[in-house]
Amino acid sequence: MRWLRAGCALLLLMAHGMASAAAPVPAACTPEVRAIAAARGPPDGHLPPPGEWQPVRLPDTWSTRWPAHDGTVWYRIQFEHDCAGALPEQVGLTLESVVMAGEVFVNGARIWRDAQLVEPLSRSWNMPRYFRLPAPLLQPGTNAILIRVVGVAGQSPGLGPVHLGPAGAMQQLHARLWWQNRTLFVANLVISAMLGLLFFCIWIVRRRQSAYGWYALMSGFWVLFVANILATTPWPLPDTLTAARFNGMMLVLYVACFCVFTWRFGDQRLARTEKALWLLSAAWLVLLGAVPQAALAKVQLGCVLTMALVFFANCLQFQWHALRTRSVENLLLAGCLLVFFGIAVHDLLKLLRVIDTAHAYTPISSVVMTVCLCALLGLRHARNMQRIERFNDELADSIGRARHELSTTLVREHELVMSNVRLQDRLQLAYDLHDGLGGSLVRMMAMVEQSAEPPSRAQVLSFLKLIRNDLRQTIDAGSSSAVKVPETPQAWMAPLRHRFVQLFDELDMQVQWEVAPAWQVRPTALQCLALTRVVEEAMTNILKHSRARQVSLSLQQPRPDLLELRIEDDGIGFDVGAVQQAGVSVGMRSMHERVLRVGGVLDIVSRPGRTRLAVTLRLRTWQG
Repeated sequence: MRWLRAGCALLLLMAHGMASAAAPVPAACTPEVRAIAAARGPPDGHLPPPGEWQPVRLPDTWSTRWPAHDGTVWYRIQFEHDCAGALPEQVGLTLESVVMAGEVFVNGARIWRDAQLVEPLSRSWNMPRYFRLPAPLLQPGTNAILIRVVGVAGQSPGLGPVHLGPAGAMQQLHARLWWQNRTLFVANLVISAMLGLLFFCIWIVRRRQSAYGWYALMSGFWVLFVANILATTPWPLPDTLTAARFNGMMLVLYVACFCVFTWRFGDQRLARTEKALWLLSAAWLVLLGAVPQAALAKVQLGCVLTMALVFFANCLQFQWHALRTRSVENLLLAGCLLVFFGIAVHDLLKLLRVIDTAHAYTPISSVVMTVCLCALLGLRHARNMQRIERFNDELADSIGRARHELSTTLVREHELVMSNVRLQDRLQLAYDLHDGLGGSLVRMMAMVEQSAEPPSRAQVLSFLKLIRNDLRQTIDAGSSSAVKVPETPQAWMAPLRHRFVQLFDELDMQVQWEVAPAWQVRPTALQCLALTRVVEEAMTNILKHSRARQVSLSLQQPRPDLLELRIEDDGIGFDVGAVQQAGVSVGMRSMHERVLRVGGVLDIVSRPGRTRLAVTLRLRTWQG
């Protein structure tokens, strides 16, 4: 029973202690800001005299009071912190921005300092800072926080909002500010860089899709702009002013490329507007790069306002274009631009301090806008791929139909070729019969007509044997390429001379035979056969039509690769052009085709008293 009472007493004591610990902290223990003042400080970092301090409100830009001041301004924040009779809660301090660099003191003790307080200055203007104030540095009653800010005239130097309160609440505030001022910009930079690189690669492959190239270029300038916002040092630029000029230039180029991107995306051709845009951009680039420091702030403000107006005008113009074209892609982009237009107007008014709102929405909207633009370009790319796939399917069908038509055409072509081959064979046979067998028959008929007595049995038998030999030679003409070429020109000429010399003698016609003693380069069997047929046809025509008394035949090789055959007579001649145009002479047509087939040239010249036939053949010297 005694142990039970002791346990109950212990539980009561613990409950009382927990209740005491959970009791709310008195309001006097919460830091309460009493006064905020600022004063220009000497370059050496010492505090200004007591009479220099002026009351200010945060956020503060000292250019409104000291327009041309470069260097140091001290800010003094006095607050009450009295935790008498209660357990003190640890105090937290959150700085939203220090423009451009600085250091912080609590009751005379420095708790933080930027790396560079001289040019090139550290850049804390977009870097939220959080400090947990050590309890030993705080004293009951009035405490003072001194913040030294080092800035450059014309670049909005000063101090952003300062928050004092419980450490946990200040840490949460710092996390929100870090997300808004750093994390979102880092995400935007990474997303823009990756998507810009992706669409740059697509543009390299598909140069005709210029919207992808302009999007990649726009993303590149935006990445440089955001990187300059996130940078904590001006490197690789030499100083703060150069970094400010560079950032202005990147903004100009970004807006210009953004406008051209929207025009290319919407298939707009605004040649004069585009030229004016680039001229305007070039003018601002020159001004930003050449204007002196004293006028840089005004030029920057004018540049921001001008490019903002260009951006707004382009957004509104694209709304009209999207409604006019009724394109789904254009309407989606117009909706994105309309939302971005409203956000940009809000943040521009906040920048110009026309309105006073807690947050700027550009860090969030720029990420969303980048993703939306990427989605639109991805949608366009997907549609292009679908068109390509449909085109490939149609092309495959067309190829299939073309193959079928080609197959049918080839079959018909083959049939035509076979018919043509059969016709050529028949023509060749006709030419061979005309030139060979026909010539022999003409000779025999002439011999019978010129003979005073009827032919004997032996003569008739000789005629029949000669016809048989000519017919056999005609049949074997298809394999003439395999026939052995005579050893000498005389050996080639001998059978022809034997065939015609008796007939010429009986008709009292004088024939002169001039033949080269040896081949310099041998003709082919086909060439020999062609020359044989030409000689037979020419001699037969002389016998039938010329009434000549003198005939000469010459076969010479003036060069190793050239063979010339000439046949001349002193007959009545004929009109070569009329015969060729009429096309009634089978023999002449046969001679022309034979000579042409073996790579030669046939030339016939005729007039009364002289007819000349010349054949020129090109020989292949490598055949020996």
